[in-house]
Amino acid sequence: MMKGASVDRILHILKTQGPQTAQQIAKQLSMTSMGARQHLQALEQDGMISTFDRAEKRGRPSRFWQLTQQGHARFPDRHSDLSIQLIQNIKATFGESGLSQVIQNREKQQLSQYQAALENCQSIDEKVQCLAKMRADEGYMAEVLSDESGLLLVEHHCPICDAATACQNFCRSELSVFQACLPEANVSRVDHIINEDHRCSYRITKK
Repeated sequence: MMKGASVDRILHILKTQGPQTAQQIAKQLSMTSMGARQHLQALEQDGMISTFDRAEKRGRPSRFWQLTQQGHARFPDRHSDLSIQLIQNIKATFGESGLSQVIQNREKQQLSQYQAALENCQSIDEKVQCLAKMRADEGYMAEVLSDESGLLLVEHHCPICDAATACQNFCRSELSVFQACLPEANVSRVDHIINEDHRCSYRITKK
């Protein structure tokens, strides 16, 4: 397994920004394209990343590099195996209704915690920044982006991804929490890791 600051930065770039070309990686690392390719090829041999070609408007298709499942696994997962076992045991013992109750209770606790933290925020922007900080502390690698359409709460990592895949009510619950925390805004999910997007993101616009 490769180690080193450049390797960690490459993995972080691919995790937070999605697929990149060798030239894009090289520019961000201030190295030559050949040097970046050497790191990328070594990571590919380790099974951490893979390539695909994407057609451009002009010229030949460009080669992009992306994280594999093994590459994503380098980031925290909050003991996913245990989470899945707990979900399966709850279903087996209490049925789907019991699992729904557990998720509802988690949602109430999460909403209470977030709303308490947002009490002193004076604007939507402040609230979203505060939410991003809390989510980042929880392992979601969250940040806030803005464009002409408004704000985008972006989560580059999902530390409960395996649990959410096993029971997508977790994802529904998290969207509901954001909507309840921001009653003065419209909140919708536009990217979803479970749908094979490289991130989860939520579009936030004033009502």
